[in-house]
Amino acid sequence: MTGSVKKKKLIYSRMPKGYDKVIHLMILILIVFGTIMIASASMGLRTGDNRYLLITIVKQIVYVVFGYLLMTAAANRFKFDFLRGSLFPSLIMCTFLALFACRLFRPVNGSYAWIRIPVPGTQVTIQPSEFAKVVGILIVAAYCGDFKRKFKGWWDMLCKPILIALGFIFIILLLQHDLGSAVVIFLVTCVCYLIPDHPQMKVFQIILKVLFWLTVAFAIFMLTTDTGRKIIEALPMENYQKMRFIVAIDPWADKYDSGYQLIKGLTSFASGGLFGRGFGNSVFKYTDFPETNTDYILAILVEEFGFVGFLLLITVYAVILWRLFYFALKMKSERGRIILIGTATYLLVHLFFNIGGVTGMIPLTGVPLLMISAGGSSTVSFMLAIGISQAVIRAYTRNEIA
Repeated sequence: MTGSVKKKKLIYSRMPKGYDKVIHLMILILIVFGTIMIASASMGLRTGDNRYLLITIVKQIVYVVFGYLLMTAAANRFKFDFLRGSLFPSLIMCTFLALFACRLFRPVNGSYAWIRIPVPGTQVTIQPSEFAKVVGILIVAAYCGDFKRKFKGWWDMLCKPILIALGFIFIILLLQHDLGSAVVIFLVTCVCYLIPDHPQMKVFQIILKVLFWLTVAFAIFMLTTDTGRKIIEALPMENYQKMRFIVAIDPWADKYDSGYQLIKGLTSFASGGLFGRGFGNSVFKYTDFPETNTDYILAILVEEFGFVGFLLLITVYAVILWRLFYFALKMKSERGRIILIGTATYLLVHLFFNIGGVTGMIPLTGVPLLMISAGGSSTVSFMLAIGISQAVIRAYTRNEIA
């Protein structure tokens, strides 16, 4: 009996037969490179404090090891039956409770987005909104994928998943004050809703497309015109939230406060040149440059590895996206396509918001650069999404789904 248990544990710690080796290799590259970059970027946050640096590195190693085990377990064990079983509603309820629980802890930069767990010598934080992104993808797959029966109307078909997703978004936006995560969940679930080919979803899908392009046009208007800036200044938001929009338009509008980070980041980008200063040789991480190992780690990366290093990192992300879309377009299963395209969109949206925010193209939202920024929740949740995607790919390659 003991031998059987050990064998099961060993199986669940390895990737199953039929998984995509290319995606797996890219994830391993991101794990190694991300850990190295976090170590380098953390050196300047507390100069001379070797204990802080050691704790940061150890925590990140623990996160990626736990994330890897969770990814392999999901790749081995996830099946579509889970989405329509009795445990899935319990998962949704637990996600709601975790999102509410964040209000019990003190805010950081005005956001109640974290659950804090004290451990000897440090503190572990969990950000439930990161896991809500993965649950949001599964919700659309569970309630909208591969349904052929006739409903009373599109609302009869979509009321449950829409209300759950909106519940996540409103809690994160109104109670947690985390605009970035709320927008990510909204965009990812919207893309997922466009995938099912049910006739009664056509009207809803057209509405989503129209709303998306209207939102893009409105965002461009707000960020590129004087009238847009006046509207931003009149909005009923916290001042620091308004300033994020204003400094995206003009970083020097508040160069000693809200625009300080962005100016530092842009200068760090420029100093990297084509090939960078070399690993560990960033100058700006030793200046008064906050968030160098989280939101602004890309600036340190480009300073040390240059534009070439940035392109190589983007190539790794692009390969993951290519493989996810490759399998999604080949399979007929709507639930499988929703999960694969949802995971790809999750990665794409994070890349857009992080790179756009750090370069001043859009307001900074606090969205991390997945697998590179320090932070256990974003790393573990993305690896979980990849593990579930690998389970879908495995099922397809083994002809368990069409």
